[in-house]
Amino acid sequence: MSDTRPPVPPFTHATAVEKVRLAEDAWNSRDPQRVSLAYTVDSRWRNRSEFATGREAIVALLTRKWNTELDYRLIKELWAYGDDRIAVRFAYEHRDDAGNWYRSYGNENWAFDEHGLMHTRHASINTLPIAASERTCFWPLGPRPDRSPGLSDLGF
Repeated sequence: MSDTRPPVPPFTHATAVEKVRLAEDAWNSRDPQRVSLAYTVDSRWRNRSEFATGREAIVALLTRKWNTELDYRLIKELWAYGDDRIAVRFAYEHRDDAGNWYRSYGNENWAFDEHGLMHTRHASINTLPIAASERTCFWPLGPRPDRSPGLSDLGF
């Protein structure tokens, strides 16, 4: 296999933190094709109540997601890690096309192959409406700047 996505298992605390930040940055690009390349060609997902298998299904799911979740900004934080697994918690904010704002909180469990590609992703997510004044994610669209607060800093 020619695709390798460092860092690769077995993870250390430092490499797990790096892997989480790389994932956050990719998701904040809102580029479904770019994001899909971090997953095996037969990756299995559970995202809320939706199931997807393979990169094409992942691209389709993310395309639908970001067509309705506008001004999407995400923060991920390492929760736990093992040799080839990482657990994260996250929060993201977005608005709908009517201008209503939402914050979603969740947890993800990830499992990786030896090349650092994720072969399994289970996401549990809850979404709450928020007032525009409650927003916390104000960086320009794209990767979260290094000096921006993380989940723990925000009390999430």
